[in-house]
Amino acid sequence: MLIIVLLSTVNVSGQSNPAAPLNIEPDTVSFKKSNTDEWHNGDVRIHYTYLGSNKEHTPDSSIHSFHRRALAQPWQRDLGNQGGPSQSLLFTTRTTTGPTLGYFIYDAYRFTVDSLRFYNTNRPYSAFTFQLGSKLEQVASIHHTQNIKPNWNFSVEYRKIFSPGYYSIQRANHDNGNLTTHYRSIDRRYNLYAGVVYNKEQNDENGGILADSLLSDPAYGDRRTVPVAFANSGFGTSGTTVPRSSVSNTLRDYSAFIDHSYTFGSTDTTYNEDSTQYSLALTPRFSIRHRLQVSGYKHVFNDVRPDSLRYVGFFNQSFAGNGADSVYSEQKWSSIDNKLVLNGFLGKRERQLQFSTGLGLRSDKFSTNYLVGTETENIASIYAIGGLQKEALRSGEWFYNANATFFITGAASGNSLLQASIGKDLKDDWATIDIGASQLITNAPYSYGLYINQYDTINKQLSKESYTQLYLKLYSRKLNLLAGARNYIIANYAYLNATQRPYQYAPTFNIAQVWVQKIFRWRSIVLDNELVYQQPTSGAPINVPQLLGRHQLSVETKIFKNTLKVATGIQIRYHSGYAPSGYSPFFNRFYYQDTYSVSNAPETAVFFNFKIKKRFRAYVMGDQMQQLFTTNNLIAQGYAGQNAMIRFGFNWIMVN
Repeated sequence: MLIIVLLSTVNVSGQSNPAAPLNIEPDTVSFKKSNTDEWHNGDVRIHYTYLGSNKEHTPDSSIHSFHRRALAQPWQRDLGNQGGPSQSLLFTTRTTTGPTLGYFIYDAYRFTVDSLRFYNTNRPYSAFTFQLGSKLEQVASIHHTQNIKPNWNFSVEYRKIFSPGYYSIQRANHDNGNLTTHYRSIDRRYNLYAGVVYNKEQNDENGGILADSLLSDPAYGDRRTVPVAFANSGFGTSGTTVPRSSVSNTLRDYSAFIDHSYTFGSTDTTYNEDSTQYSLALTPRFSIRHRLQVSGYKHVFNDVRPDSLRYVGFFNQSFAGNGADSVYSEQKWSSIDNKLVLNGFLGKRERQLQFSTGLGLRSDKFSTNYLVGTETENIASIYAIGGLQKEALRSGEWFYNANATFFITGAASGNSLLQASIGKDLKDDWATIDIGASQLITNAPYSYGLYINQYDTINKQLSKESYTQLYLKLYSRKLNLLAGARNYIIANYAYLNATQRPYQYAPTFNIAQVWVQKIFRWRSIVLDNELVYQQPTSGAPINVPQLLGRHQLSVETKIFKNTLKVATGIQIRYHSGYAPSGYSPFFNRFYYQDTYSVSNAPETAVFFNFKIKKRFRAYVMGDQMQQLFTTNNLIAQGYAGQNAMIRFGFNWIMVN
């Protein structure tokens, strides 16, 4: 346990979300130099950018929402166990144009290439975090970054999620890591980004509890004694405390990329007063950019002690006992993506418009291994890309971008992604307005079209899916307000139907969403309110609640001569009643159903967050407190939330 505590931090992936929450404090970190001789002169400076953007961000140091589960924000919902299969209660769509494998159920926990941060800091910077909940629920990770030279940085991060769960044989065990580096030549002309991500998610399947009524039976006060569908007493016990299920799903993936460019343009040299130091500034006019990315994915379903009753409705098969038979399916996807882009720049260095055009060559290989045979599919694609971009690097500026990707050859021919947005960052941080639209046409995921184990084959011909969206967003730091609206228009929607078979809903339908977050402050009292309303077309195979809400009332103040900052209060989270998606452990995906509905009591939590100076944050909270007065909230058929529980966590920053 001590080793886990010492190797710990949590990082939230920088993924786009249409209703990402406000931060009550400016998300900045600034450390004054120490009074000891061990520190260099000058303040610590740390910031990061994302690939393809020059806009600088700083690590979050706020405590307003530090108690919240970082990997479940803002509306992500697991099946009652941290690290388990997860989906968003706020409907979102895919944004990838090319072929894909189609296992998205662990995306909330994974690092992705698009979410990688590229740091720049004048001091070695390390962040440790550890979160511990009841029933041995643990999230631990470590992050370290430093500059090798002023123009060359590297960053490494590792995260561990382990949670046996409140119910029998539902263990989640994940490992996630990434390594990045960013190098820019002294003359500013050569720029290199490179990175590697690795993810492994393992989930034991219990098939769900046998009946909701068991949660009200005093005989099952210990939730691990509640009967589950895939009970296998005594199988695979790890030590003496965490029995394993004979049914499991595992997803492993990695991606490695290098993105480098050479820029032509004019340089300006600025000297200090005594000419002992100088700085260079490059005004780009033209650049050549090359990117190579290699990725691999593997998903495995394995039932090492199958029961014929589990598979009724899929196939009829009797199995030998004592583990002599198994049900096994392995699907792999490897991809090599190679592209060359030409960029041009117009305008002054601080307000440049960038336009680009290029070609890409991509190779995808899919395979399904079912022990007694293998099916493979190879896809070679050529695609064209183009775009223009202007970022608002200063207050009061307009920003806009447009991007297009078209697949020209191969099985993905006809796939396309069109995106455009425009907005303005008003002066003095009063507000930022952003309006945009996009259209995605893409192949249905490979795993939806083909699934094979030793006893069953599912082969479905699916048409290309179409996703169109329009959105408007308003953000005001001065007003503590975030609001927006979005409308999706969807056709040929691929999903699993109520029989857990792949299906395609051809008619065009739409989903409208409106959201608002407003924070009120009076002295040290803070009231944070979030509301989302969404409305799918009647009859569309979509499972989402109409109304989502979260309200947090807290007292936030500084004490002990401003050395300690605290935020303590109560949080309530709820959604309207609806028919949730069912979960299929056999296909490791959610499926549409409309016969089982839930209407839960609001989830309630009390918390105490505190920060000592700027390097240590911690929280203690009581989570799922409503369960003291009612039974466990229901998430999907057969799956319920945790009992009332205590959670603890901390974040510790070290700067050398």
